Amino acid sequence: MTPGFHWTLRPSVREDDPVLKAFPADLPLLVKQLLLQRGFTGGPETDLFLEPRLSHLSDPFLMGEMRAAVDRIFQAVDEGETVCIYGDYDVDGVTSVALLRAILMSYDLDPQYFIPVRSREGYGLSEAGIERCLCECAERPSLLITVDCGTSSVKEVEMLNSLGIDVIILDHHEAGPLGRPDAVAVVNAKIEEDSPYTYLCSAGVVFKLAHALLKDRKLKTFDLKLYLDLVAVATVADIVPLVDENRILVRHGLGRLAHSRHTGLKTLTEIAGIRPSDSANHAGFLNAAHVGFRIGPRINAAGRMDSPMDALELLLTMDNRRAVQLAQMLDSHNRKRQEEEEAIRTDAVEMLHNSFDPERDNVIVLGSRAWHPGVVGIVASQLMRRYHKPTFVIAFDESGVGKGSGRSIPGVSLVQAIHHCADTLVSGGGHDMAAGLVIEEARMDDFREAFNRYVSETTTEEQRSPVLNIDMEVSFQALTLDLLDSYEKLEPFGNSNPQPLFMSSDVFPTEPPKRVGTNHLKLFMRQGMVERDAIFFNGAERELPNPPWDIAFTIDRNVYRGRASLSISIQEIRSHREM
Repeated sequence: MTPGFHWTLRPSVREDDPVLKAFPADLPLLVKQLLLQRGFTGGPETDLFLEPRLSHLSDPFLMGEMRAAVDRIFQAVDEGETVCIYGDYDVDGVTSVALLRAILMSYDLDPQYFIPVRSREGYGLSEAGIERCLCECAERPSLLITVDCGTSSVKEVEMLNSLGIDVIILDHHEAGPLGRPDAVAVVNAKIEEDSPYTYLCSAGVVFKLAHALLKDRKLKTFDLKLYLDLVAVATVADIVPLVDENRILVRHGLGRLAHSRHTGLKTLTEIAGIRPSDSANHAGFLNAAHVGFRIGPRINAAGRMDSPMDALELLLTMDNRRAVQLAQMLDSHNRKRQEEEEAIRTDAVEMLHNSFDPERDNVIVLGSRAWHPGVVGIVASQLMRRYHKPTFVIAFDESGVGKGSGRSIPGVSLVQAIHHCADTLVSGGGHDMAAGLVIEEARMDDFREAFNRYVSETTTEEQRSPVLNIDMEVSFQALTLDLLDSYEKLEPFGNSNPQPLFMSSDVFPTEPPKRVGTNHLKLFMRQGMVERDAIFFNGAERELPNPPWDIAFTIDRNVYRGRASLSISIQEIRSHREM
């Protein structure tokens, strides 16, 4: 049974409230209210939010251990050393490798590069991964630089040091229980005390390193701004907070993405059905949703389906014909991923139907030997949203060893849960809201019981209940293109700057819903004398309530054949009631 949401409406100030006078006069009241809700009160901070500038990026050497990393890299440059970049198979890892390789090549290094295969070596800097990496290197490196991994790999770094290989770690993951690895430098804000840069993904850290290198030794032939599209794709796809410098990087990166100079990325954008002329907003930018729902999944699909080098080669190639081939391959990987995902989701929902009690069970833990390990994270996310329960979905191999991915609800840290349940696991780690684990099949029930007990003891029933936080109630009449022009200054939307959720009440359908695609509905509605249509993604899986309705929705700009319109995407719907 899918839980029902408790709808809450955020408070807003009166139109004549003096606090609104601190905002630019040309902003609509709705946008001023949204800025207030996000903690802005006018002045320079608000101006920077609305108009992020690259000139406001801080000195990269303010990041801990950046100086040591830069000095060791320039030592490798000066002495002509062999360097290898060790990455990860997700969007952040692949884009980080591409960006780091580009800047190192500009200093006349020719770095080798390696990305582990998910099903063989697993995530991160592993012994198996190192062995294959060194075997495939044409020449053994004297310096290995990890991106998007390595912070918790204390034993693996010791192993590399014993082989005479120095290590630099560029990462954003949490430290492990053994502490800091014995690397030349660990550039990771998560291991610093009170660092302001904990929001950066690994591509953001690599961008900072590139900036630091260029500050020390300027290059007339390398324009770092041309790589902002890679950083934007990684930052959005990795779901890190879109605040401070991340907001600056993403806003400018999305602006470049519409006309990327990276042949492969530009081709993938076209294969994904995104045409800049039809998709750019009023300011000329693609939005974060294009990355999150179209570009990111296609790059991620290569790693999920055990072909991560296809994604990296796409980002590196300058050949148009090869770019088309690779983009089509990633599109094919994504379709296969979707098929696997649907099969696992159907299987998982059937398991829950037979054994899950939402009143008794505060978590979901499911596993099977038939499931693909590269897709379980997506299914975990879907189940978490559908049932509003912290969720782990686990794929077991033939020997009974399982690799699982977890997704959480607000207030439940998966990292803390994994530490609490460590005696039932082989290993685990990650972030508060998304984590991974390794577990023996025989211990799955023990883990489920321990995980359920942890959540029950550390949260209240109120914290575990789903809440729909609505930013503002608006009328259909207020939803205009003129509004969108100012509204889009709040973009990019994502983690820590969520897309505003609006509500319109007392809405009537004007004709029966139209099924679109497999599970979506197109609704035709009227509020007063104003009619609107809207898309309700996955709405066909729901039984629509009796009208009149209250609808909760987001708005976007849609451009088709040069004609712009305001689109409504329904998130929730209920029978009308007074708030």
